[in-house]
Amino acid sequence: MSKKIVLAYSGGLDTSIIIPWLKENYEGCEVICVSGNVGQESEIDGLEERAIRTGASKLYIEDIRDEFVNDFIFPTLKAGAKYEGYLLGTSFARPVIAKRIVEIAKKEGAEAICHGCTGKGNDQVRFELTIKALAPEMEIIAPWRVWDIKSREEEIEYAERHDVPIKITRETNYSKDMNLWHLSHEGLDLEDPENEPQYEKPGFLELGVSPLKAPDTPIYVTVSFEKGIPTALDGEKMDGVKLIRALNKIGGENGIGLYDVVENRLVGMKSRGVYETPGGTILFHAHEVLETICLDRETQHYKAGLSLKYAELVYNGQWYTSLREALDAFVDKTQENVTGDVKLKLYKGNIINAGVTSPYSLYSKEFASFGEENVYDQYDSKGFINLFGLPIKVKALLDKNRREG
Repeated sequence: MSKKIVLAYSGGLDTSIIIPWLKENYEGCEVICVSGNVGQESEIDGLEERAIRTGASKLYIEDIRDEFVNDFIFPTLKAGAKYEGYLLGTSFARPVIAKRIVEIAKKEGAEAICHGCTGKGNDQVRFELTIKALAPEMEIIAPWRVWDIKSREEEIEYAERHDVPIKITRETNYSKDMNLWHLSHEGLDLEDPENEPQYEKPGFLELGVSPLKAPDTPIYVTVSFEKGIPTALDGEKMDGVKLIRALNKIGGENGIGLYDVVENRLVGMKSRGVYETPGGTILFHAHEVLETICLDRETQHYKAGLSLKYAELVYNGQWYTSLREALDAFVDKTQENVTGDVKLKLYKGNIINAGVTSPYSLYSKEFASFGEENVYDQYDSKGFINLFGLPIKVKALLDKNRREG
């Protein structure tokens, strides 16, 4: 029986009821809660009081926002990694949280780490693969895989019976995950892909507004990058946390970053989610625009393929793997000259390119101009096409001879 258990604690429904459940099922155990602050705003408020009241001996609230941005978000941004269009907000938050939980579990001399992820979701994989990588000897407890509770309705009933304070009701029982990068929505009416998300309903969106309610006048922003990392907004230098917060505000006010998707979960099923990622959507767009003038064709095309693999690794919880580290080395090399400014126009959910500059731009107006002749002899294209098209011509001639022969 585990005597000291460290619980990944968010203060939400799942992790709140786990505290009394652990006390009931692991007699005499001490439950130490850890909450990683990755920018979930008001969700941190009152967390310690709720954890202690529910039976925890203590709560660590760890500010890991800078680590989250610099060591997880920005490498993924530089890689251009998207999973089926999803910008991985929950995916890359889990390993940084699990890393800190492992550190505290070792500090406390705990025998086990417990998480509140369901047996149907991806997060159980992300948490546990990180624990296995950083503390392979640690016992892992996953109540959702063993207890009798089968639904969120039953969770609420359990909480009510055990006097566990929760913030949700049966009527507002969306499953949400918020951090500095995004807010996800799952459950209730969203479980049916036939239903349109209620973007205009008051209280549904939290990071922004529906494009229908966005201002009628566009707004311009300029994002500056150094070696693929965003460093300034409209000429003002900012650290990563401040920059993302600023873009979340601007993007949210203009209806940017809403994404409704039925995605393929790692565990094998399809799941419908609605994501709000205003600042992240702007950053991904700006980074892609800058790469179009800073990367040569072969590197740009090859990187696009590796970006898909990078996204799969992040989505599947394989952050602490040799392959991800190797891909980072490749990405870092591609980003050496991805420096410059990207100007964008934001209007009612749309991001419109408004100009891009870089001291390392590979774009040459002279070579690209339709009217200039002294840097490019158009006659040369005849020989190029003859050689480039030779395999096609030879096959066509042979096919013709076989048909006629």
